[in-house]
Parts: sequence; C-alpha cells; structure tokens
Amino acid sequence: MAKITVKNTDLSIVKINDADYISLTDIAKYKTNDTSAVIGNWMRNRNTIEYLGIWETLYNPDFKPLEFEGFRKEAGLNAFTLSPLKWISSTNAIGIIVKSGRYGGSYAHKDIAFKFASWISVEFELYIVKEFQRLKDQEQKELGWTAKRELAKINYHIHTDAVKRHLIPPEVTSNQLSLIYANEADVLNVALFGMTAKEWREENPEKKGNIRDYASINELICLSNMENLNAVMINEGMAQVGRLKKLNEIAIQQMTILNEVESRKLLK
Repeated sequence: MAKITVKNTDLSIVKINDADYISLTDIAKYKTNDTSAVIGNWMRNRNTIEYLGIWETLYNPDFKPLEFEGFRKEAGLNAFTLSPLKWISSTNAIGIIVKSGRYGGSYAHKDIAFKFASWISVEFELYIVKEFQRLKDQEQKELGWTAKRELAKINYHIHTDAVKRHLIPPEVTSNQLSLIYANEADVLNVALFGMTAKEWREENPEKKGNIRDYASINELICLSNMENLNAVMINEGMAQVGRLKKLNEIAIQQMTILNEVESRKLLK
C-alpha cells in the first residue's frame, strides 16, 4: 500500500498482479464525500463504458463482451445505473476492483483511474499523473539502492561465510592445467565453466552469443570477483598454470557459498 497526496487529497495505491491500482473512492473525495454517487454517475456514462470495454478487451482474455454490449446499449438512459460491483460481476472485469476493510473502496488500474480523475477535473488529473510519476521515480531509486545492498551482502558472504564447501564448478584436470591459453578470458572460462569459449561454441552450435551470455547471476558475480583476483595475481607475477588452479579453487568456493546463501534465503 502506497499513498500520494494531491491537492490536499490522499490517494491510496495498491499492487494487483504487479500493476498499480489507484483508489477511485479517494479520487472522488476531491469532489464530494458522496463518493459512491460520483463513481456511479461516471460509470453510467456511455463514453466511460466504451473506454472500460476497450480496456478490458485489450488486457483481459476472460472479459465477457456480450454483457458489455448490453451495458453499452443502456448507457445514457435515465433509468440506467451501474456500480463497480455490478460491472465486475457481470463482465468479469479486472480493470476495477472493490476492496473491503480499512483501506476499502473501489480501485482501478492507473489507466482507468487517470480517466476518472480527468472526468472530475482535468487539472486534478494532471497533478495526479505528476505525483504518481514522482512516486515511481522514487521507487526506482530505492530499487537501485536495494540491488547495491544485495550485491554487497553477496560479497560479504563470499568473503566471510565459513560454510561447508562442495564442488560446484568442475575441478580443472591435469590436461587443462598443461595447456597454454591464448587469452585471459579463457583462463577464467576454464576456471569457472570448465571449458574455453571455443569449446562451448563447438558444443552449442545452435546458440547465439558466447558462454558468458548464458551464465547465471551467481556465475556473473563470481566471474567479476575472479577477474579482479586474476589481475592481482598477474601483477604479482604468478604463472598461468598457478593462476588457473587458484582461480578454479576460488570459483568452487564462491559458487558453493552463493548457492547455499540462496537456498537458505538469506537475501530478504
């Protein structure tokens, strides 16, 4: 549950199947306390019903078009009334929902909520859109910080978690240790994936890209750490065969820790 304040009116926002739904009840309060009457008047409008029908047709495969046509034909008649509950139960609509409880009321997908707000006041709608976008921008910033914190947490576990180690990447063979690799990328590939880029392409001719394009998040994190460690070992003058063996040991250790951390759901 999130909230934004627009022209001294608090608007509740909930997530439904990863989509933002804004309270129509709260929007209606900008005009009057008789929110049900305002929402009902808006929904009995022919333009509103046509908009709702088109939206449901685009996004709801279970929408009932015949029932919608019935409402559309009646729209505008003096005796015609329509409530969110009646619309939902009759057409199997998903664009509008009704919640009970503390934050109860009618909620609508942001597309529909913006449309309702513009019916009440174009100025009010523009302020809602502006404040809603500010909220989304803030959420993106927080998401970025969360990702950085999770990466820091992963690296912390790599360097400090003293868990029992099992072999995750394969150990390099004596034959692999005896070869001289033309580039350092393949040293890392063999240490982590157990094969060079060329060997991977030969085994996977149907796949596009390279071996690293198909790596998991954990493997990419491990690879990033290994690149830094390999650079340090090169500067220290360590021979390639020694670096390969050491990097393979590190890959086994780090991938084990990463997988155990994930399985224990430490990243919350």
